[in-house]
Amino acid sequence: MDQETPTVGNVSSLLRDELRQQYPPEEIQAFTELIFEKLLNFTKTDILLNRDTKLSNSVYFQIKDIIDQLRFHKPIQYILGQAWFYGLKLRVTPEVLIPRQETEELVKWIIDDTKDIPVSILDIGTGSGCIAIALALNIPMATVTATDISEKAIAVANENSAEAGAGIDFVVEDIFNPGIAKSEKFDIIVSNPPYVTESEKRLIDKNVLHFEPVEALFVPDMQALKYYMAIASYARETLKPGGKLYFEINENKAALVEELLTRLMYTGIEVKKDINGKFRMARAALRPH
Repeated sequence: MDQETPTVGNVSSLLRDELRQQYPPEEIQAFTELIFEKLLNFTKTDILLNRDTKLSNSVYFQIKDIIDQLRFHKPIQYILGQAWFYGLKLRVTPEVLIPRQETEELVKWIIDDTKDIPVSILDIGTGSGCIAIALALNIPMATVTATDISEKAIAVANENSAEAGAGIDFVVEDIFNPGIAKSEKFDIIVSNPPYVTESEKRLIDKNVLHFEPVEALFVPDMQALKYYMAIASYARETLKPGGKLYFEINENKAALVEELLTRLMYTGIEVKKDINGKFRMARAALRPH
């Protein structure tokens, strides 16, 4: 490649050549689209139509640096500082989990369940704020509160909420020592808590294992449901009668989550499969008094 006049086509080929030992072609194509969207505001079509367009040295060297980071399996979302979720472009940092497609399905379930009436929602362990923001923007009469134990995560979520115009109340809070007054009642409580057991670490991709916040991912094998127990117990005090609790769950613990919710006297318990056929979501209602 002509080092002085790199083009869009040259750099697209460079990405394929440099990364094909570590990533499949479709993933490299996705990287290419994300990189050009971030650096040049190009769409997929723009990349095809501008193959001969010359790039500045600044952009070229930025892309070279991104390639180097991808070689070390750093997630593209952390490299670019952004991720897409439910049609929203969100800021992400290594202090928050990268939003997942499965979580979009949980959000859609809540939106589909919720009538066009005023509802109060609490999102526990909000991370980037992805769930809370998507719900606030897609349920017109929702009032949303979101908590996280990490001040850094809350700062990222606040920034994302402000950028999206979501108007969410964020609170630094530990679910094992909750401070939100139990006199405050919610129609919906949702959480995507840590649920990957320590013994499942060997199954996790290295880009997740080495870069994403472990405290937001893993739980001890002997306490695999500790967050579900804490949140479901807390929700018994803070949900309105008939209010609903939604969880993202470990596909291997669906029966145990269902059993836990039954033991805590929830009703209408349902576990649901995601688009990949894995049990990934649970819903339950607080029994009316």
